[in-house]
Amino acid sequence: MKTELSILIAALCLAAPASAQDLLPGEVATDIPAIAGVVSGDAEWEMIWSGPMTADGMTTTADGLLLFAQEQSNAIWKLHPDGRAFVEVPYVLGAGAASVDSGGNILAVERGCTDPGLMQLTCDRPGRVMQLTPERKVIASAFADGRPLARLNDLQQDGRGGAWFTDGPLFHTDAAGLVTTVYTPTVFTNGVVTSPDGSVLYVTDMRDVIAFDVAADGSTSNQRTFATLSRDTAGFGGDGMAVDAAGRVYVTGDAGVYVFAPDGSELGVIPTPRRSITLAFAGPDRDALYIGAMGAATPEGVAWATPEGVRNVAMSVYRVPMLAQGTR
Repeated sequence: MKTELSILIAALCLAAPASAQDLLPGEVATDIPAIAGVVSGDAEWEMIWSGPMTADGMTTTADGLLLFAQEQSNAIWKLHPDGRAFVEVPYVLGAGAASVDSGGNILAVERGCTDPGLMQLTCDRPGRVMQLTPERKVIASAFADGRPLARLNDLQQDGRGGAWFTDGPLFHTDAAGLVTTVYTPTVFTNGVVTSPDGSVLYVTDMRDVIAFDVAADGSTSNQRTFATLSRDTAGFGGDGMAVDAAGRVYVTGDAGVYVFAPDGSELGVIPTPRRSITLAFAGPDRDALYIGAMGAATPEGVAWATPEGVRNVAMSVYRVPMLAQGTR
């Protein structure tokens, strides 16, 4: 009953589309600089959705619609271009992130009962890597030695029925559920993504973006620092990641969305109305960049105050038209 009530509350709190330049409480004005081949200097952010719960771990369906994970309502949501949103997959306990493979199957991480303060939930369900469609099954819930997975963060499907996922270190699970450690970070990992052809794996480690070559069998090698966020000298560092069809890498940070060329050189930063933590290209041509950003305003135009003890609630989703196109 609590799950259904949470979903209903989130659905009722959807916001109508609005221009990000008509500033709501908590938003900042953005003047997007032109980045050749990426975004026009005339582009503006548009708010598509907002509510008192999260919109994290974004990905895109085969038909170009946006999916986001919502931990508090235990669901993966689908967002339409006109702002309509509906639960695509319910009963995903502590939904943290989603990823869609080339066959259109949705994979996700379940964070279990790890959201402090929300209805004082108590249970012993561990984190899990799940396949949600076309049939639901657990891919991984424990390490080889039997230790359970903890609070999982982000994931990227590997094209072989498994996924890379972050939880402090960067891990990989194959389709049979064998979990291995890929990278032990200097600080902590967060966002993870692969290049358009799957030959390079990227993961954030605070301000650094670490890259690996991926072999045909899925093994990784040639670890190196791909790029460093130039302006995020304090704070949380890099978070969500995406790539476009040309192989450019996009990373959310305190300064906005960083854009890096395939060789790691920084092409520019797209400022955002709020601090963004996740992003994805969506639309029929994958030519709109969507971000999930921290904070929201109520329908009355008042800043949403997050209740004490509840984490990561109240977020807004914005989009901006792009010259670049995401991968299909």
